[in-house]
Formats: sequence, structure tokens, C-alpha cells
Amino acid sequence: MKVSTLFFSIVLVYFIIVAFMYFNQRKLLYLPSENNYLDDPIEFKFEEVFIEVEKGLKLKSWLIENDLKNKKTLVFFHGNAGNLSNRTYKLNQMSKLDLNILILAWRSFSGNNGEPTEQNLYNDAHKTIEWLNSKGVKNDNIILYGESLGTGIAVELGQTNNFRGIILESPFTSMENAAKNIYPWLPVKYLLKDKYNSERKIKEIKSPILILHGEKDTIVPFHMGKKLYDLANEPKFSYFTKDDDHMMKFDENLINSIKDFLSFNAQ
Repeated sequence: MKVSTLFFSIVLVYFIIVAFMYFNQRKLLYLPSENNYLDDPIEFKFEEVFIEVEKGLKLKSWLIENDLKNKKTLVFFHGNAGNLSNRTYKLNQMSKLDLNILILAWRSFSGNNGEPTEQNLYNDAHKTIEWLNSKGVKNDNIILYGESLGTGIAVELGQTNNFRGIILESPFTSMENAAKNIYPWLPVKYLLKDKYNSERKIKEIKSPILILHGEKDTIVPFHMGKKLYDLANEPKFSYFTKDDDHMMKFDENLINSIKDFLSFNAQ
């Protein structure tokens, strides 16, 4: 085989792979059927509610209600994989805190219809806050909790609204940077549809922030969470650990860091 023919074949294969990644990127980013952490029994009482995010589309959510009018409400934006039940082990611990919790399932997740995209998820999050507002819950009594992909949505809302607080678990600086970490051989900048550029937006947030991240994160490098912390405005807090991977252990230490953050926000 001639060198020119070999070179052409390699280039052709590369462009086929690039084209495949471009047209299938959202199938690779949003993984509603991936299920982990399904063995944990539910130790909290919740109401299944459906929040209308656009005409003809209502999204399944779980509401752990203590007292919507008088206690703070934590809104949980989950990551890019799995269903609501995959967060049971976290909710079991969070439900012991003195708050209300609302966890939303994104479009196409947990049996919901619709297509997940960056703009669609932003819309779903905004509509969720509006739904709470309609129940008498004001933004200054709402704490946003973003998990992985959900950190990008929490940052998006936080840059234009003042909330009681924002908690980011295993956050990335931008989807471009996160994708480059996994696919360094792809021209990610030119292919990516959903940007989630948190490092640009976080400087606009005026709400108190708590960032949780483990140094052994194999999906979103720890330095991304550290960079967001450095960029964030005061008041800001961190819970950085040596041993946690991407899905952090919801042990006493992590819960205490959330309690301390809530105590600060109660002042």
C-alpha cells in the first residue's frame, strides 16, 4: 500500500469517527438508562409531583416536604446518567436535614418524554423554580444543589438570580474542557453543541457557594472544581477530599459540610 493511500485511509477513518461523534454526541452525554446505586432502600417519605415545563410536557419529580412556607427548600439537579432512584443513597442522608427537597428528573430521564439539550435543561430548571415560587417559596429560601452535569444548570440559574445558596458536587469548568479530558484527539471546540460554560458564568454569582469535590475523581478532574472555587465570589466554602471519586461518599463529614453551609445561610 502506498504511503499516500495509507494516509488517505487514516484521514478518512478519522473523519468518519468525528462525524459519528458529532451526530451522536447527545446520546453519549445524556444517559438516562444507565443505572447504578439501585440497591438502597428509600428511608424518606416523598410525593411524586409532575412539573409542567412546556405545553404538553410534565416532568416527574420527587418532593420531600417538611414545611414549604417556613423552611428552606433544596432543589436537586441531578447528573447526566440514571434515574431518580439512583440518588436514593444521597436523599436518605439529605432528608435528615431540616429542609424541603425537590429533585427533578430531566427530559427523557425517569420515564419522562422530551429531548435533553443544554437549553432544554435550563428551561426545565427555570420552570421548576417558577413552580416553587407559585407554591409560595421565594428564591431567597431556595438552595440549588447541582450534581455533576447538574452543576452547569445550577450555575446558569445562579448567575441571573439570587438564591439562599448554591452547592456544586463534582463540578466541571465547561463541557468543552470536560470533553477534551476524555477525547483529547477530537476537535471538541468545533463539534460541541452543549457548552455548559460554568467558568465564565460563576463570576456573576452573588449567592453563597459550597463546592464539593474529590481528588480521585476519574470523570471530572479535581482541578476543575478547585478552579471554580478560586473563581467564585465570597462568601464561598469548600469540601475537598483526598479519597472521593466522582460520586462522592455521603458520609458524616460531607453531610456536616452541608450542615455548616446551611447554618451560615441561616444567619
